[in-house]
Amino acid sequence: MGEGSGRGATVWLTGLPSAGKTTIARALAERLGGAGRRVEVLDGDEVREFLSAGLGFSREDRHTNVQRIGFVAELLASNGVTVLVPVIAPFADSREAVRKRHEREGTPYLEVHVATPVEVCSTRDVKGLYAKQAAGELSGLTGVDDPYEAPAAPDLRIAAHEQSIEESAAALHALLTERGLA
Repeated sequence: MGEGSGRGATVWLTGLPSAGKTTIARALAERLGGAGRRVEVLDGDEVREFLSAGLGFSREDRHTNVQRIGFVAELLASNGVTVLVPVIAPFADSREAVRKRHEREGTPYLEVHVATPVEVCSTRDVKGLYAKQAAGELSGLTGVDDPYEAPAAPDLRIAAHEQSIEESAAALHALLTERGLA
């Protein structure tokens, strides 16, 4: 085990629906787990079902959801777990509040922008959200008729539409290694 290998960290993967956040997080988790790291993926849909049941998609509810996830992530990370968080978190101030919580606790935090453009995401449409929005069955879709504030200065920006999942996971793994967190 290398230097810093007992240290946890939170890696927040922000991006539009169908950008590839969860796929990249799971690929990285496999890689880290294979290297003997303790790793957890806090998937947005699972968290909403259990931790944030009853919350809607208003700006306030989205903020609350992100803060709850940030709290759990920091708790795990401070106990030596590498926590991968593939959650949209569309608002910069919500993400900043999570970063500040980590800084206060002295827990490493990395923000990664999975920068797949909306045109590509809507074609992929993993969960059929873009189709529902286009058909008028859904409103408030992030990046379409609800705002998405892309990070101005993320620790890493991944052009997931221009490279393979493995390449994206490898780029993120390299960043963790560089920071002494892998």
